[in-house]
Amino acid sequence: MLHFKMKTKAQLNDDRGFTLLELLVVLVILSLIIGLAGPAILRQFGTAKTRTAGIEVNRLVTNLEFFRVDIGRFPTEQEGLAALLTAPDSTPNWGGPYVPKASQILDPWGNPYIYVINADGETVEVRSLGADGAEAGIGENADVSSLD
Repeated sequence: MLHFKMKTKAQLNDDRGFTLLELLVVLVILSLIIGLAGPAILRQFGTAKTRTAGIEVNRLVTNLEFFRVDIGRFPTEQEGLAALLTAPDSTPNWGGPYVPKASQILDPWGNPYIYVINADGETVEVRSLGADGAEAGIGENADVSSLD
């Protein structure tokens, strides 16, 4: 047997919900949590971009090695990393594209990676100047190089 109990008018008035004071206390607590945790989360986001840039410069060097195997040389500095996307003139054995999208030759901050071929023609460097786009720096502004 099921028994249903009718609520009285006094019991219905007790089910009003939250008071304004309770809502304000919750908002203050949430604001404190966000204020303390927010900067730490943003720092992690910045270091994640730096780590991503480190992974990407090494991936680009690998793609440059594939280009070198197909063509017999690295792209010239004038051809740059764009040679991984479209075949430069007079490269009949070009087997690319070596990267699927143009956005992959941009660092996580939207700047083009710097490509340098050493004088011996046997080694290359791919670099990102970090968030500030300037030489040197610390933290998120630090340079990231494939030679590191």
